[in-house]
Amino acid sequence: VRANVRVAGAARRSAREALQIALRAGGFAAIVVVSMTVLGVSVLFTVFSYIFDVGRPGGMSITELPLMLVGYGFGASFVALFAQLGGGIFTKAADVGADLVGKIEVGIPEDDPRNPAVIADLVGDNVGDCSARGADLFESIAAEVISAMILGGTMAKKANLPDATGFIMFPLVVHALDCLVSAAGIMSIGGGTRNSKEDPYDVLKGGYKVAMGLSVIGFGVSTRVMLWVENVPNAWLHFYGCGIIGMVCAYAFVFIAQYYTDYKYPPVRIIAEASTTGHGTNIIAGVGVGMESTAAPVLVISTAIISAFWVGQSAGLTDATTGLPTGGLFGTAVATMGMLSTAAYVLTMDVFGPIADNAGGIVEMSDQPESVREITDMLDSVGNTTKATTKGYAIGSAALASFLLFSAYMDEVESFTGKPFKVVDIAVPEVFVGGLLGSMIVYLFTAYACTAVGRSAQEVVTEVRRQFKERPGIMTREEKPDYSRCVSIVAASALREMIKPGVLAVSGPIAVGVLFRYVGMATGQELLGAKAVAGMLMFATVAGVLMALFLNTAGGAWDNAKKYIETGHYGGKGSDAHKAAVTGDTVGDPFKDTAGPSIHVLIKMLATITLVMAPMFLD
Repeated sequence: VRANVRVAGAARRSAREALQIALRAGGFAAIVVVSMTVLGVSVLFTVFSYIFDVGRPGGMSITELPLMLVGYGFGASFVALFAQLGGGIFTKAADVGADLVGKIEVGIPEDDPRNPAVIADLVGDNVGDCSARGADLFESIAAEVISAMILGGTMAKKANLPDATGFIMFPLVVHALDCLVSAAGIMSIGGGTRNSKEDPYDVLKGGYKVAMGLSVIGFGVSTRVMLWVENVPNAWLHFYGCGIIGMVCAYAFVFIAQYYTDYKYPPVRIIAEASTTGHGTNIIAGVGVGMESTAAPVLVISTAIISAFWVGQSAGLTDATTGLPTGGLFGTAVATMGMLSTAAYVLTMDVFGPIADNAGGIVEMSDQPESVREITDMLDSVGNTTKATTKGYAIGSAALASFLLFSAYMDEVESFTGKPFKVVDIAVPEVFVGGLLGSMIVYLFTAYACTAVGRSAQEVVTEVRRQFKERPGIMTREEKPDYSRCVSIVAASALREMIKPGVLAVSGPIAVGVLFRYVGMATGQELLGAKAVAGMLMFATVAGVLMALFLNTAGGAWDNAKKYIETGHYGGKGSDAHKAAVTGDTVGDPFKDTAGPSIHVLIKMLATITLVMAPMFLD
């Protein structure tokens, strides 16, 4: 919050100084989030090691200890879901209400102090974008660390390795390294040049390249130290290759998100051009771009999972019992670690967005010169792209983490029952129905989230219209709007509206597992509850990844199409094309900032709940 004011002040001097302050403020928040994740898992691991006498005669094996940590992942998912959902409803209800009345009906600029909803909108940026995205990536890293520890321990046990400590602790080392390389990337961006022509996004990408380059080096050293096996001396090289695959995947996601949401590229300009023929064609173009944008990320994720699996499988580690290769799943875990090895820098770029947005609001409300507003508008536009980038990155990491959690779930069922549980047959009707129910949960959850924003926004629109009608002095600046009324409306609405989707997310997998457990007992089908939940997880992950990609990208593209028109194209601010673009932006708001990011958390939460509740689904 303090950074918002400092960036607004810096924008009066130079764009580069404003960018540097916004980035470093975002970096501080991001590094704290990653550090807290690593600290929490490390402390729990240490405490449980002491309580369960790990490494002592009669004590628990270190390979079994990671299964004790799944409750931490569930807790992180649970809080992240409500932070993301509640924060998204708060910020977007205020944003949509402010835009519909302020820009379209009354014709005042964005963040104008005469708009009664403007303070709620600015507060919402901090709640929905900064806090909620931090909770999302906290949960992503926690889920990935714990599932990788489980898979590392399982693989070490199967391969009969004398010491599994390196494979179990490796994820914690990688994310400690993440804080260092991301800090170096952030500090590499100085405030030296005052060139107003430079593209802020190119400057941010320069810091990302520094963080990525250092990560490649640090990751190699970490794999050599932690994953070296005496009887298979080249295995660490294969796992290092898996990590590189993950990093390439991360960089590909950053580029794909930029292509579909930055107005320098064709997709956003197509939406802007469609705005010239009306509101309907704007919506049609945005939906088309959003659906098209799912293809490239899915190809990248698919390539990463398959290639990392086979590189890990060829590492030379074999199952001591069967003699079959056993490093494939851990290879995908290492690829996920590689993708998240610069998570702190990516989160920095995300938090940069709302800081720049709020700085623009402060500049508008304090009547600064137009040249200052141009600088904050430019940073805000880049912030929209970085937020879309982070969401693409987050859904990519969620897809990989969900695959790991799914594998960890199958390992856990096998561990509890002592029976092989390696294949889930979707040709079994009950398993297929479990899958359909999983897909249904994703769509129903999305419907609840979007409807919640719509209902809340209606309350804000009604209140803003009332104030303009009953207090005409607001428009002439003779009266001050009642800002607190809109803040109260969205806060109460967010708390009320997130109950229904939250209950659906928590109760859905438990209901499916318990129901089909009893169906299996009645029909004599062994482990049917566990199999139906596995089907639900598979289908929900697939549907969730595609839905989130569509919602995130369509929303970001609509937003930047509006920004493109506001730079003077197709008639500029106040034109018919601009009004159509504002309509597209308001439709995209709940897509990109409420439903889309909440689905990232949903698909991981479904997986962590099944891990925690797995004994309930067993015969």
